[in-house]
Amino acid sequence: MPDARLLIGLDLAEAAFSGAVVDLRGGVVRAASLPLEGRRQGRDRPRLPALLIDEDNGGLGGRLLGVGIGAPGVIDSERGVIRWAVNLDWADVPLGSLVSERYGIPVAFANDSQAAALAEHSLGGRAPSEDLVVIRVGRGIGAGVILGGRLFQGDGFGAGEIGHTTVVTRGDRCRCGRNGCLETVASMRSLVARAAERRAIPSRPEDAGTEAEAKLVDAFRSGQRLACSIVLEGAQALGRAIGALIGALSLRRIAIVGPAAAFGPEWLQEVREAARTSALPLLSEHVAIEFGEVHDDAVILGVAALRLTNELGLSVSR
Repeated sequence: MPDARLLIGLDLAEAAFSGAVVDLRGGVVRAASLPLEGRRQGRDRPRLPALLIDEDNGGLGGRLLGVGIGAPGVIDSERGVIRWAVNLDWADVPLGSLVSERYGIPVAFANDSQAAALAEHSLGGRAPSEDLVVIRVGRGIGAGVILGGRLFQGDGFGAGEIGHTTVVTRGDRCRCGRNGCLETVASMRSLVARAAERRAIPSRPEDAGTEAEAKLVDAFRSGQRLACSIVLEGAQALGRAIGALIGALSLRRIAIVGPAAAFGPEWLQEVREAARTSALPLLSEHVAIEFGEVHDDAVILGVAALRLTNELGLSVSR
C-alpha cells in the first residue's frame, strides 16, 4: 500500500512555509501552511519549520521515513546547511541538524528549484527525460538541472542559480546586493513592482503577493498594452538566460513552472523566441521549451522524491 510508509515534505518559500505528508506514490495525505507575514524575521525563522513538522507528524507512528526540505538559495545538501538564502535573509543556517536532532529522523535537503526539477522528472506525465532543466519563475528565479537521470547540484551546490546572473548593465539593485540580476527584470516580484510603478496595474497598500500577481496576469492576458510591454520584456530576458543554458548543456527539454506560468502561451512563445535567437541554431532549433506538468506542491513532492531516491534507493512514481 502506498501509505504504508510516509514522508514529510517542507517548502520554505518566501511568503509562507508549507508542509505535507506524502505517500510513496507522491500523493499528498494532508497539508499545512504557515504564513510568514508578521512573524519573526531572519535568523529567528529556522525555528518555524518545527511547527509544521509537529502538525504533520501527528498520528504517523512508525510509518515516517524522514523529512525532505526545499528552500530558496544555495543549499549544502550533504551537511543540511542553507549557505545563503537571499529571500529569507538566511546565511549558514544548519537547519538539517536542527531538525534531525529534534526528531531523530533522516533529513534530505535541496534548493527549491532543484526540488521542482526532481518532481517534474519523477512525477510529470511525460516520459521521463534523462536530461532536463526545470526553471521556476516566481518571486525569485532558479533552475534545477537533471543530467543522466540524476540531480546535478555542482561542486558548490549552486547549479541553476540563474536568478542572480547579471543580465542588465547598471540595472536595478537586486536583494543579493548586485545590480541587474535576472530576478530584477523577469521575476514576478520585479514585474509587479514595475507594473505598479508605471500604473499598469492598480497599486494599493493592501495588495501584496499573489493578489498583485493575479492583477498583473489579468492585465496581461486582457491585452493591456503597458502590462504586456513589461511582462514581455521580462520574458525576453528570461529567454536569453535560457539560451545560455542551451549553449552550456546542449539538452532537448526545458520546462518552466511557478506563478509566471499563469501568463500563458503568449508569454511562453516570447521566452522561446528569445532563447532560440540567443543560442546556436544547431543546438536551439530542436529544444522543447514548455510549461511543466507539476506545479502544485512541486517542491514538497521533489524533496520527498529526493529522500526516497538518495537515502533508500527507491523512486517515486504514480
